[in-house]
Amino acid sequence: MPRVRMIESREDTTPSQVETFDHIAASRGGQMIRPFAAMIHRPEIARATADLGAVIRYQSTLSDHDREVVICTTAIERDCGFEWESHTPIARAAGVSETTLGHIESRTTVEDPDDAVLVEFTRESCRTGKVGDAVFERASDRLGVEGTVELAAIIGYYTMLAVFMNACEAC
Repeated sequence: MPRVRMIESREDTTPSQVETFDHIAASRGGQMIRPFAAMIHRPEIARATADLGAVIRYQSTLSDHDREVVICTTAIERDCGFEWESHTPIARAAGVSETTLGHIESRTTVEDPDDAVLVEFTRESCRTGKVGDAVFERASDRLGVEGTVELAAIIGYYTMLAVFMNACEAC
């Protein structure tokens, strides 16, 4: 049971929440999805978070495949069942293999070399708060500077969502 009341319908909003509710729901197919249904208790934070998420999800320079590998790995590393359950179908649709998803979920070595770079970068970042030079260089060789910056931002964004969801017991 969530620690904060989930505001999932417009009728449940206060006057200070209604504009943010409409903005977020419009950007998410007309629905208020779980992280934001809890976060909307602070409308300014919910709106800013949703806007950053829209950039990450819909204006990414990374391929859908690569982005979903990173999101799924972050979800597992941060023990956020909601993000894992939400993003594994998206990852499959983006072409992420069941083998890679299995290794991500079991926290074992990913065999695919392109996926392995993303997973290793994400795991190091989540586990230590840092990324070693060799891993950073491999990611940069694969994604370029712009892509590597975005990679780190995706990890940060989904880490923030996981910490929020876990703290509110909204996973």
